Amino acid sequence: MQVFQYNPPSIPWLDIRYIDRDIIVINKPSGLLSNPGIAEVTHDCALTRLQALYPEVILVHRLDCDTSGVMVFARTKQAESHIKTQFQNRTTTKVYIAEVEGKLEQQHGQIALAIAPNKDKRPLQMINPDGKTAVTDFELIDHRVQSTLVKLTPQTGRTHQLRVHMLALGHCILGDQFYGDSQCVAASSRLRLHAQSLTIEHPYKNKPMTFHSRHPFQ
Repeated sequence: MQVFQYNPPSIPWLDIRYIDRDIIVINKPSGLLSNPGIAEVTHDCALTRLQALYPEVILVHRLDCDTSGVMVFARTKQAESHIKTQFQNRTTTKVYIAEVEGKLEQQHGQIALAIAPNKDKRPLQMINPDGKTAVTDFELIDHRVQSTLVKLTPQTGRTHQLRVHMLALGHCILGDQFYGDSQCVAASSRLRLHAQSLTIEHPYKNKPMTFHSRHPFQ
């Protein structure tokens, strides 16, 4: 595992995909934190960049720094509560695309392996039968020369769930500096994990809405 060094994308603007009175949806770039940490350098993140344009914006969920893709933010306290409840009750639908090491043979399946913090290597996580329930559905999209493109649909939202579950299958996500060996890290300049779609119930319209951002792994 390499030491985390934060170098956010230099382009200050965000790719806004949808906006109305209650929510804003962006396509977060890889390498940008969702929200600030303690260190001053981490104050440059998706939340603060968005708040520079819309000061009322509230964070309701997160993507890992190295993961790109669809994120939704609330613009009112009512919308915040409504959307956070959906995430807590697992009524949202999240679809990710990942490019993983090697040739995945199974066409589809489900990974149900509990996850817990790795106390010796924080903030890493690990498979642990005494950990929290974690379930991921996967579907093969395409075999490439030395890798496989897969669709991942998490049923739970544990920290690093998709990274840990794919590693458990023996197919590390390319570019994973937390869990990959030197070959896996060298295979890509970024983590090949992208949040391609998110379905929520709109907090005011009370109807399902799906937001898309096609994966960049051509």
